[in-house]
This record gives sequence, structure tokens and C-alpha cells, in this order.
Amino acid sequence: MQVLEFDTVVIGSGLAGLSAAYHSSMFGSVAIVTKSQLDTSNSYYAQGGIAAAIAPDDSPEQHAHDTLVTGRGICDHDAVNVLVNEGKERVLELVKMGMKFDKEGDDFVLGLEGGHTKRRILHAGGDATGKELTCFKLDLVKKQKNIEAFEFVAAIKLLHENNCMFGVQAYDFKSNQNIIFKTKAVILATGGLSRVFSRSTNPHTATGDGIAMAYEAGARLADLEFIQFHPSALFIPNKEAYLISEAVRGEGAWLLNNKGERFMKDIHPLAELAPRDVVAYSIFRQIQKSDQKHIFLSLKHLDKEKIKQRFKNIDRHLKEYGFDLTKDLLPIAPAAHYMVGGIRTNLDAETNISGLFVCGEVASTGVMGANRLASNSLLECLVFGKRASEKAAKLKTCSCSFDEPEPIVLNTNNEQLFLKYQNEMASLMSSNLGIVRNKEDLETALSHFTAINEKFKNTENEYNLIKIKNTANICRLITKAALVREESRGGHIREDFQKENPDFKTHIIQQKNEKIQFESIRK
Repeated sequence: MQVLEFDTVVIGSGLAGLSAAYHSSMFGSVAIVTKSQLDTSNSYYAQGGIAAAIAPDDSPEQHAHDTLVTGRGICDHDAVNVLVNEGKERVLELVKMGMKFDKEGDDFVLGLEGGHTKRRILHAGGDATGKELTCFKLDLVKKQKNIEAFEFVAAIKLLHENNCMFGVQAYDFKSNQNIIFKTKAVILATGGLSRVFSRSTNPHTATGDGIAMAYEAGARLADLEFIQFHPSALFIPNKEAYLISEAVRGEGAWLLNNKGERFMKDIHPLAELAPRDVVAYSIFRQIQKSDQKHIFLSLKHLDKEKIKQRFKNIDRHLKEYGFDLTKDLLPIAPAAHYMVGGIRTNLDAETNISGLFVCGEVASTGVMGANRLASNSLLECLVFGKRASEKAAKLKTCSCSFDEPEPIVLNTNNEQLFLKYQNEMASLMSSNLGIVRNKEDLETALSHFTAINEKFKNTENEYNLIKIKNTANICRLITKAALVREESRGGHIREDFQKENPDFKTHIIQQKNEKIQFESIRK
């Protein structure tokens, strides 16, 4: 078993991981561990952009207001203030370093998305902001000589003792060997978990690994019931969901039901630009009323050349499916998109375990509330990735001694078993924990996930069986939180509790071997 030592180990290579690694390299040696390639992440595929109050008629205060309104009373105010103020600084810092956001003349082209009252969405390459921004950060990372990348290496266990983190056990798919990364600080930036649903906009890597690892280590989890479904994912039977950016609606696209009616005008004053939870739920209801499994997105009334230039990547991708972005009615339906809750942190991205930091989608920093404001996610990566690195650098090396753990093995005979359980659980998550939920369906799902978790709970050393256990545990935790929250708020809608309940204006906290707790919103 190979043992390597670094000052900081970053797990994940999305924008949060790359930001954390880059800033950590200013203080010492850094390992980036990713189970795929460095450029495979939700960040890479983000189309919309990054929100920042840089316009003359905008302000961090207005950005904070929109974030809090969209978050439905569950945002921590102090975290939101950090996001909008330092976020503006981080974006301008990137510009100074050479990041090229789209401009017209000397002015940035600012987009508008759901929940925003101002045009404040910077984008790059039209609709390729995630790719452009991630590649820009990746180039910076590659130039840092004290950062070493480990691709196709899966982090599997966090090594800790007496509430003190001292390393990570990982499996190298190329050499089929175990690696122990000894370190004083682990920064988890493993992304989301939307691939536990059968219909998702996420890459296959978004399976909640970081949540499972942190939970097993004793970290506190918050607000897992809030799952954001993206309203406009292309719907083609037996095909993967393809995200059509909310920025398309920001430029004036309409949502039409199967009668050809524009229905959002009667539901919300912002119409198609209402917060995502409102739009996704409204689409769900329209689908229920029809004999189709989708509604339509229409850009037929917009300037064709402007649309093709602004959304050239989406346009090109849709042509592969036989659609013309400017002429055709596009069949769309919501798809699981973003984990709003996550591993609970303080303002420095620090968890309750000394030496364990979390940033990006896997974190619950307090900024997202019950429903993420569009394009705040990339901003959160920049802000809290930097904060995590700075706090981690101040830690002293842990003096823990440890016995070499049992090695992880990969038995390919178990791959089909994993796929069987994965598909079964994904189907149940989509049917029973989709946009609308109820007690009976949740209890059925919980019983199923608990049974799988019990069956594999003693699995410690075979990769595929560990993945079954982890997926069952993640689904179980989401379901438990959804059962406890007897109200409808943001990305959690109960048809048996259809209104917000002020008693649930609180975080729901889960921790291994502990009862569910409630934590007040930080003001």
C-alpha cells in the first residue's frame, strides 16, 4: 500500500476543488484526487454563468436580497453576506488574472436568470461558462509545481482519530493499488448526488461520494431534503436528460403547455423567470394535466441570429437531436440537477471534524437555503474554496498514529450487482422523492433503502459493494429528512403538507449514531 504525504489533500476537480487546490498551493504541497479526469465535473458542464453584483446599478445588498428571497427563509444571512461581497472580489480577481468573460465593447454582457432582479450573470463562450472557467482554473493549477494530480483515483475512506483528520484511503483504477494520502487537511469538493435519480442533468460521477464518506466519519449533514430539479432539461424517451440553460429563459424564451398556452404568466409575477422551485413545480403540474411526459420551450419569437450566437453550444447539441433552437418547440421536463443541502460547515468551510473542510455543491455553507438562486453555485465554489484553503493552512500537523487500514479491492464480478441496485434505487428516488412527495411514498422508499443499507452495512473493502452501501445510505438520509420536514418549502414539496410552516424555518441536521437535530438559521 503506497503512502504519500501532502500538506493538503483536495478531493474533487470541479471549480471548488480547483479553487481550493490553487489557493492551498500558496501554503504548501497539494494533492488533487479525482475518480475521473480533471475536467469531468458539474462545474465543467455549467451553461448559465456566474452571478456577481458588478453592474453600476447593482449591489451586493441587492444580490443578497435575491438570494435570501429565493432561499425561502433557510439561508444563513452571514454566509450570504460573505458570498455576495467576497464573490464580487473573486470574480474581479479572475478578470484581472486573465479570465475572459463575454463583452460588448468594454462592457461585460450580463445575463438574467430566475430569481434575479438585476442582470448580473457573467458568462463566457456564450453558454460555455463552466467549461471556460474550469479550464482557466485548471491551467492555473497545472502551472503550480507543488500541486500533484491523481486522476482515476477514487477516495473511499476518510482516516481520522479523536475527531482529528489525518488522511484519506483511495483506490487507483490504473494500477489497482491502494494509496494512503497522509495530510493535516482534507478539502472535500466532490460535487453533488443527483445521479441517485434516474433522470438527471449531472455527469455519471455525481453520486454523492463525499456525503457518504463524511457521514461515515461523523460529519454533520444539513438539509438533504432540498433537491433542485432543473425546469428545462430536454426530454427524449430513452435518452439522457440534456440541460437547456435557464439563461435561455433569461433572454425571453417561453414555456408552453401541450395546448400551446404560456402558463407561467398566471402563476408568478416573474413568469418564466420565477425561482426554479416554482417553475419546476408548475411544469410538473402541467405534465400531470396532459397525456404527455413533457411541455415545450419556445424561442420562435426571438431574434434568431442573436440566439444562435448567445447559445451556440446548446444550438449545436440540439441539432444532433434533430432540433432547431430557433424554430422548433423543444420538449422539456424537469430533471434532478443540484443538491441544495450537504455537509454542514462554518464560514471558513470547516466541518465539526478538525482538519475536514468542504466546499462547492457537496457543502452546506448556508448560502443556498431551501432553493439555490441561479448561478450562485460557481460563485460559492470560488468564495469558499479560497476560505477553506486559508483556514486549512493554519492547522498544525495532527500527531495521530494509525494502523494501516485493510486494503480496498475491486471485484469486477460485483459490477452487475452494483448496477442492478443503483438502477433500482434511482427509479425509486425518481418516483417517490421527485418534485412532489408524500408520507406514504417516503415511508415505502425509506423501508427499501434501509433494507439495502442493512444488507451491505458490514461491507468495508470491496469497491462495488461499498458503492451500493453508500448509495443506499445517501438515499436513506435524503428520505429521512424529507419525512421529518412536514411542509412545502423550496426544493421540497409535500402534497400532504402543501404550505410553508414557520416551525420548520430551521436546518435539519443528521449525524451518524445521533438523533435528527434542528439548528437555527444564522442571522
